[in-house]
Amino acid sequence: MDNALGDFLRARRELITPAEAGLAAGHGIRRVPGLRREEVALLAGISVEYYLRLEQGRDRNPSAQVIHALAGVLQLDAEGTAYLMSLTGRRPRRGQGSGDERVPANLVLLLHTLNVPAMVFNKYSDVLAANRMARALSPEMKPGTNRLRVLFTEQAARDYRDDWETYTATAVAHLRARIGTETDDERLHALIGELSLKSERFRRLWARHDVRTAQEVTFRIRHPQAGPMELLVEKFQVAGPQEWEVLLLHAAPGTPTADALDFLATLSGSE
Repeated sequence: MDNALGDFLRARRELITPAEAGLAAGHGIRRVPGLRREEVALLAGISVEYYLRLEQGRDRNPSAQVIHALAGVLQLDAEGTAYLMSLTGRRPRRGQGSGDERVPANLVLLLHTLNVPAMVFNKYSDVLAANRMARALSPEMKPGTNRLRVLFTEQAARDYRDDWETYTATAVAHLRARIGTETDDERLHALIGELSLKSERFRRLWARHDVRTAQEVTFRIRHPQAGPMELLVEKFQVAGPQEWEVLLLHAAPGTPTADALDFLATLSGSE
């Protein structure tokens, strides 16, 4: 991760075809799946030598004008452009997660008073607290587990999700968006390294350099007792420096999923 800017530029140009960039297909065999370096430079209005320095990590401080030109060529949206900007050092780095991750008693109490699945997790996707309905809903919601580790390495989690392919792609893109330029976070390095070794799916998704904050609208699972469920998703930031989030899952009254949640409540018992 020493050359995050170059890795990002290389990964994104390989995803853009000449046709998508408005270039003629040309002749001969292309050695790269997407745009060549010289094509990116031409379209961005910069020299090939300068673009090469950027991709090789020999120049990591392009101007805002160059960044926006490259973002246009690479067809980045606003979030992707902001991420590219951050890779040039234009956004302050956030600190590594705190070692003290004890969820305050009042927040734990709030989770347990809710009659829908609810949990607290950190930026590494570690589940820090969850109520009984969340624990009964999915294997990735048990306190002490890491949602990404379970998602990519445990067959049970894959069996639960009808949208596993889509969900895993979103989860990895969200991880990149959250960490930004935190390339010196040892805990994050360890998690990425572990998942890269254990999961070919994670390794391929991480190599794409997709950046997207997850905007989950539904959470689709096949529960072994409650049956198929399509839950509505709500996320809230926890105030403070910890970068924690609260996840709530609910359903519209009178729907099959609402009935399944009621059944799940009877299965999970009392605290």
